[in-house]
Amino acid sequence: MQPNPFDLFSDHEPVQQPRNEQIGEQSWVLRGFALPRIESLLTQLAAILAAAPLRHMVTPGGFSMSVGTSSCGALGWITDRSGYRYTRVDPLSGLPWPPMPTVFAELAHAAAERAGFADFHADSCLINRYVPGAKMSLHQDKDEKAYAAPIVSLSLGLPAMFLFGGFARSDKSQRIPLLHGDMVVWGGVDRLRFHGVLPIRHGRHPQLGEQRINLTFRLAG
Repeated sequence: MQPNPFDLFSDHEPVQQPRNEQIGEQSWVLRGFALPRIESLLTQLAAILAAAPLRHMVTPGGFSMSVGTSSCGALGWITDRSGYRYTRVDPLSGLPWPPMPTVFAELAHAAAERAGFADFHADSCLINRYVPGAKMSLHQDKDEKAYAAPIVSLSLGLPAMFLFGGFARSDKSQRIPLLHGDMVVWGGVDRLRFHGVLPIRHGRHPQLGEQRINLTFRLAG
């Protein structure tokens, strides 16, 4: 029997062959799509987090998020007791969010184009850091002003089990394993699907250690 290349319990990260997997009518997983640009991505990511450190935000319901968050681009996503929204200024520093690096914008554009969405130009990149045990409950991305543009997501570091559901929270979700360098793109008729991440399992990634970083690119303004 051949070993499962996406075994989340494996001691070694598999070598991925770039390929596209359709998971919805207008939704795709692009396996290993970001790997050729990883070194540049990680260098730029470190600079962003030095300027806009990760923080555990509070939801409108008063719960502290298990993921650490930051942003870059013209708009950054935040949550507090008053609600979810995009801002032009990082409330932690009082300064504008760090600009989106060219490598981020180019990668998001290329992934969207590969998935069939031409002319995607993100103005916001949400950065989420998951440590073992952290998760993201099923939710819809609906804080943006318009839904014509897709959502483009990049996984870095530890493996994750991505939940890709339907248009109601109660709909059955697909469980999709994501590895370092994988990207997911969904839009069009799939734009408002519920999605989330199961608790991250313990492990150590060779480049990022005991964490998973997710970058989510959106056209928010």
